[in-house]
Amino acid sequence: MKILVDADACSVVAIVEEVAKKFSLPVILFCDTNHVLFSDYSEVITVSAGADAVDFALANRCEKGDIAVTQDYGLAAMILSKGALGIHQSGKYYTNENIELMLAERYMAKKARMASSKHHLKGPRKRTEEDDKRFRISFERLIIDALNNKS
Repeated sequence: MKILVDADACSVVAIVEEVAKKFSLPVILFCDTNHVLFSDYSEVITVSAGADAVDFALANRCEKGDIAVTQDYGLAAMILSKGALGIHQSGKYYTNENIELMLAERYMAKKARMASSKHHLKGPRKRTEEDDKRFRISFERLIIDALNNKS
């Protein structure tokens, strides 16, 4: 089992690495050439900039039983189809039961934004310590469950 991170604009990379070290799991960080990442623990894979380039690189390296950290619902759907596990930066798990609804909601939100004269909506709220704590707890639980189901 390895942990793959869609690391472009990912706010939980440090937490992922801390938890991965605790369980002695390898981590691969994926980013494009618009982002510069360095890590003393993780392997960093930099791909050329382009629409979904990081997503496809991560999906291609993903295997059954791996864990992917991403906020991209499309990528989550791809990794789920390979038998991998997925988690959002919020700590919410991606599952075969919830991914279709998430994709539909994303589509409807995009359609609403395109229909509006205002294309620049507010970004996400500032991340808090409570958000980080919630992610850490969910991420550790996901790893423990995956390791227990593996044996």
